[in-house]
Amino acid sequence: MNLTTARSPFSVSSLSNGDDRKFSLGGCSSYDTDSVASRSSGVFSGYDTLDTPPSYDFYSNTEIFGRAKKSRPSLFQLHSNPQIRCMLNIWGVILYLRLPWITAQAGIGLTWIIILVSSSITGITGLSTSAIATNGKVKGGGTYFLISRSLGPELGGSIGLIFAFANAVAVAMHTVGFAETVQALMQERDVSMVDKLNDIRIIGVITVTCLLAISMAGMEWESKAQVLFFFVIMVSFASYIVGTIIPATPEKQAKGFFSYRADIFAENFVPGWRGLEGSFFGMFSIFFPSATGILAGANISGDLKDPNVAIPRGTMLAIFWTTISYLIISATIGSCVLRDASGYINDTVSSLSGECLGVGCNYGWNFTECMTNKTCPFGLSNYYQSMSLVSAFAPLISAGIFGATLSSALACLVSAPKVFQCLCKDKLYPGIGFFGKGYGKNNEPLRSYLLAYIIAICFILIAELNTIAPIISNFFLCSYALINFSCFHASITNSPGWRPTFRFYSKWLSLLGAVVSVIIMFLLTWWAALIAIGIVIFLLGYVLYKKPDVNWGSSMQASSYNMALSQCVGLNQVEDHIKNYRPQCLVLSGPPCMRPSLVDFISTFTKNHSLMICANVITLMKTQNSYLKKLRRIKSFYHTVVADDLHVGVQMLLQSTGLGRMKPNVLVMGFKKNWRKAQPNNIENYIGILHDAFDLQYGACVLRMKEGLDISRTMQAHGMEYFKTNFRKIFYSLLDPEELMATSQPTTVFQTRQGKKTIDVYWLSDDGGLTLLLPYLLTRKKRWGRCKVRVFVGGEAQKVEDQKQELKALISRFRLGFQDVQVLPDINGKPQSEHIKRFEDLIAPYRVSSVQKDGQEADETTKDFSWMVSDEEMETFRAKSLRQIRLNEVIQDYSRDAALIIVTMPVGRRGACPSSLYMAWLEIVSRDLRPPVLLVRGNQENVLTMYCQ
Repeated sequence: MNLTTARSPFSVSSLSNGDDRKFSLGGCSSYDTDSVASRSSGVFSGYDTLDTPPSYDFYSNTEIFGRAKKSRPSLFQLHSNPQIRCMLNIWGVILYLRLPWITAQAGIGLTWIIILVSSSITGITGLSTSAIATNGKVKGGGTYFLISRSLGPELGGSIGLIFAFANAVAVAMHTVGFAETVQALMQERDVSMVDKLNDIRIIGVITVTCLLAISMAGMEWESKAQVLFFFVIMVSFASYIVGTIIPATPEKQAKGFFSYRADIFAENFVPGWRGLEGSFFGMFSIFFPSATGILAGANISGDLKDPNVAIPRGTMLAIFWTTISYLIISATIGSCVLRDASGYINDTVSSLSGECLGVGCNYGWNFTECMTNKTCPFGLSNYYQSMSLVSAFAPLISAGIFGATLSSALACLVSAPKVFQCLCKDKLYPGIGFFGKGYGKNNEPLRSYLLAYIIAICFILIAELNTIAPIISNFFLCSYALINFSCFHASITNSPGWRPTFRFYSKWLSLLGAVVSVIIMFLLTWWAALIAIGIVIFLLGYVLYKKPDVNWGSSMQASSYNMALSQCVGLNQVEDHIKNYRPQCLVLSGPPCMRPSLVDFISTFTKNHSLMICANVITLMKTQNSYLKKLRRIKSFYHTVVADDLHVGVQMLLQSTGLGRMKPNVLVMGFKKNWRKAQPNNIENYIGILHDAFDLQYGACVLRMKEGLDISRTMQAHGMEYFKTNFRKIFYSLLDPEELMATSQPTTVFQTRQGKKTIDVYWLSDDGGLTLLLPYLLTRKKRWGRCKVRVFVGGEAQKVEDQKQELKALISRFRLGFQDVQVLPDINGKPQSEHIKRFEDLIAPYRVSSVQKDGQEADETTKDFSWMVSDEEMETFRAKSLRQIRLNEVIQDYSRDAALIIVTMPVGRRGACPSSLYMAWLEIVSRDLRPPVLLVRGNQENVLTMYCQ
C-alpha cells in the first residue's frame, strides 16, 4: 500500500507568502534556496540538509523589506522521494384539618387558585410520570427508578435519597395530624396525659409503631388496611356533604355553622390573612403536601401486577378526583361556616347590647367581643375540626381523619423503604448497602423500614403540623422538577429508545412543570430551596466523581451523543487555527496493559486537553477499555483492527481512526528495543510505519526507556511466584483476564511526582514547534509542575550569545515560560572514534560491501532487500550518521540526571534511506541514557503562534 498518494494536498506548497511554486523530487540543489532555509542549516548542523534549526521567520507573518522571508521546509520536502393508591395518599391530614383553615386565610378564590396550581404541577408531573413509566418495564424503586433510569445515576441517585427522606418526613406529618385529632377528642372530654404537645408526641410515636408493624407484616396486610381506610374516607365525605345541607342547630350556629348562605360565601371569598403564615405562599407551602401523593402508586411499582397500565391510569384518575374533592370542600365549607365564632349559645343579638360586627349579625348572632379580642375558639380561622362541626355525624369525620392520615402515613412508610432499597442495591453511595437487604418472598426491606421509622419519630417530636408541612414541600417540588425534566430531556434528545406507550404528554409542558416547580420552591422558602438544591448538587458531584459502573441507557447518554455529534460536525465547519492546536495522539500501545509506561506518559499531557487513542493490531478481538478506565484512570479511546501484520494494521489505523476534526495528528509508538534480534522485515515494517505517518502529515513520537516498555516478559518471569502466593485470587478471576492483569499492574515512573528535576529539550530542527509544545503541556500537570525545562539548540562558537538571545526572544514570544536556553556549539564537532566504531559495528550486519543496490552489478537478491545498506549509502549519509553519534555524546554530558529528554527526531527519506540505517540512527541517539527519551517530529506545520489571531 503506497500512502504517498494519500498525503495532504497542501504538503508540497511551501511558501507562506502566497507563492504557488512546487519543488522537484530530486536532490537538494533543485529546491528554491531563497524560500527554503537550507543553506544556514549547513553551518548549524555540520552537513548539508534541508532540515533547519528554529527560526523567527518560520512563525512570523511579517516580511522584512529587502530580504526574502525564509520558510520552513514541508514534511513532504524532507521525507518524500518524488492521507389507587394515590387517592388514599393524596387525601390526607391537610384535607380534613387544614383545608378549612386555608380557606379562611386565603379566601375561596385564592384557595381554588392554590388547589389548581398544585394540581397543575402534580398533573403535569403525572403526565411525565406516565410517559416515563410506559417507556419499558418498570421494576421496584418507584420515583427513584424512573428518574435514575431516565436521567442516569447522577441525578437519579440524589433525588432518590431526597425523595426517600421526604416520604419518611411525610409519615411524621400525617401521624402528627392523626395525633392532633385524637388529642382534640381527648381535650373535649377533659382527658390529658401530660400536656397538648407531649400528648401529640406520645400518640404519634405509638401510632407510627403500629403502622410499622403493619408495614413489616407485608404488602398483603398493608393493602387490606388501605381498602378499609378508603371505605371509611368515602363514608366520611358523604356525611360531610349531607351535613352541609341539613339546617344548622343553635349549638352549631353558635360555633359559626349556618348551612349555605350567599353572604357567608361572599365574605369568605376574599382573603383574611392572619398570623405569621398569613400569605399566599405561606398557605401554598402548607397545602402542597396534600397533593404530593401522586407518586404513591409509582413508589411501589415493584409490587404492581402491571405498572405500565396501573401507574398512568391510577395516577391521572387520582389527581382528577382529588382535585374535584378539594374544590368542592373548599367551596362548600366557605359557604357554610364563619371565620370567627364564640361557641356560646347566649351570644345572640337580642341578649347582647352594643355594636354588632360580622356576618353573624344577619342571623341573630353577635361574636363581636371575641372577634375584637381575637379570642374566638371556633370558626374556620380558629377551629381545625370545622369539618366535624359541619358533618351530619361528627364521629364519621373523625373516622375519616383517622383513615386519611393513617392511610397516607402508611403509604409513605411503605414508599420510603421501597425507594431506598432500590437505591441501596445500585450501590451509588457508600455505607447504605446494609439497608438494602430484603427478607421473605416479597423481598421486604425490613432494615429500611426501621430507618424510615427512626426518621419519622424524630420529626413527630416536633409535634407542629404547620412546621413539618413546609419542610417536605421543597423536597417534593424538587422531585417533581426532576421528574418533569426527565421527561423533557428524554424527549428532546430524540433517542430511538424513547418510545412511551402513553402519548398524552408534551415535552414543553414537562419543561414548564420543571421550571414552575423550581420557581415555587424559592417563592415558598428560599433558604429551604437552597438547602434542597445544595444537597442535590453535593450528591450529584459525588456520583460524578465516583463514576459508578452502571449503564442504564439514560437520556444523559443520548444527550452526550447528540452534543458530541453536533460539536464534531461544527468543528468541520471551522478551519483549524494554530492557537487551538492540540496533540491528538494515536498510540500504538498494543494491549495497553502491556505497555503502561507508554500509556501513562501520553496520558500525562493529553488528559482533559486532547484526544488519545490507544491502538492495537491483533488477530483476535479483545477489549481493553476497562483497563484504561478503571485501573489506570486514563481518558482514552481504545481502537482495535484485525490485520495480517502490524504494518498493514497501522496503515488502516492511520487512515480510518477518528471522526472529522476529532482525529489523531500525532503517531506515538514505543522504541523497538530488540530490533537487532528481529527479522529484517520487522525492521522494514517498523520504519515503514513512520514513513506512512509522515506521508499522511502526522507528527511522530517514539518513546524509549532503559528498562523497555513491554512488561509481558517481566510478568511471565514473576508468574509462577505470583501464582503460588495468589492462587485463590487467580482461581476466581479465570473468567476475567483483565482482573487478573489488574492484580499485578506495576507503577510506572510517569505516575509519580518528578520533583525539582529538569526536562531537557534538544530542539535541533524546527518541526513547527511540537518539540516545545509537549514539555509545556507536561509542566501544566502537578506531577511535572516543579520540573525546569531546559532548551538546547545548536549554534556556532563565535555567535553563541547572539543566537541564545535570538532563541530566547523567540521562545518568550510563544509565552511558554522557558527561561533556560543553551546554545551548543560543540554539537557540530566530530564524535569520538570508539563511538563511531560502535555505530559501525551496529550497522555491520546490514551492510552490502561490494555492490551498489541501484547499479548494474547488483544481483537479484540484493534488489529485494531494501533494508540492506550499501557502501555508497553509508557514504551519502555519513554526515548525518556522525551527527546522531555526536548528539548522543552531548546528551550524555548534559542530561544524565534529567527527568525526561526530548529530542528532535531525524527524518529519513522513503526509498532513499535504508530502514536498518534509519533504525540505527534512532538507536544511537537514545542509547545508554538513564532518563526516558522521547524522539519527536512534528509535521513541519506551526503548532505555536506568537499572534492573538
